[in-house]
Amino acid sequence: MKNLYTPLSTGEGPGVRSEQLKQIIKEKYGQIAEQSKELNEASCCGSGCGCGVADTTVMSEDYSKLQGYVADADLGLGCGLPTEFALIKEGNTVIDLGSGAGNDAFVARSIIGETGRVIGIDFTEKMIEKARNNAEKLGFNNVEFRQGDIEKLPVSANVADVVVSNCVLNLVPDKQKAFSETFRVLKPGGHFSVSDIVLQGNLPESLRQSAEMYTGCVSGAIQKETYLGIIKDNGFVNVQVQKDRRITLPNEIVMQYLSKEEFEIYKSGQSGIFSITVFAEKPGNKVADAIT
Repeated sequence: MKNLYTPLSTGEGPGVRSEQLKQIIKEKYGQIAEQSKELNEASCCGSGCGCGVADTTVMSEDYSKLQGYVADADLGLGCGLPTEFALIKEGNTVIDLGSGAGNDAFVARSIIGETGRVIGIDFTEKMIEKARNNAEKLGFNNVEFRQGDIEKLPVSANVADVVVSNCVLNLVPDKQKAFSETFRVLKPGGHFSVSDIVLQGNLPESLRQSAEMYTGCVSGAIQKETYLGIIKDNGFVNVQVQKDRRITLPNEIVMQYLSKEEFEIYKSGQSGIFSITVFAEKPGNKVADAIT
């Protein structure tokens, strides 16, 4: 099986490259679904790259103290806590993009209660199977998991009060489509809160590739301002960065790829890799629940 971070062959059209990347992601996260949280964290966000010196807390944040936490659903793959910032209310319909084994979906369910609804969307069959098994064991009848592509969500328009996502959208090849689809499935007046990995400043390609091998989750990350621009271009308003956390790589890795001057700029925080949690709203007044 190809490593998630193996460069794709050149000379192919963007559509072919996009589908090839999706297949690699599906294969890799199918493998990750069968691993323990401890193994995923120890192998750099589930990358299996054998980076050895990885700090297991470099990306993921601790969910264990949150209401609704389910240990069997926590694979240690996130880079934030979007449900903490998502302003979810009792009775809401919540969609979780890239729901994995159900970690964020179950935390959201603890807030929406019996009268709300959670729909988890994931690209990988084995993740869907794992999430459904977890939901069945918990006896949740208002949490469902659908296999689907974030670029073409298997959900009708104007369904969700809230959309959440945790360290997934950076992996999506076409982020314009991902946010366009997020806009479509949100009710007027609805909002999202997503945690994701972005870049800031100029990072040498060699350092970026090394960071991908070290943390795994960096793959597909784009510049922070470009990321926020895509959100605004798709019609969202009140765009806010709710949390901004710098991902710290070991000096011994960084210094291999940067000159002394570049290293000082990097250490000053002017450039680097960041986990951000972003909030944005779909304009309009909320409408009644749609049929999906």
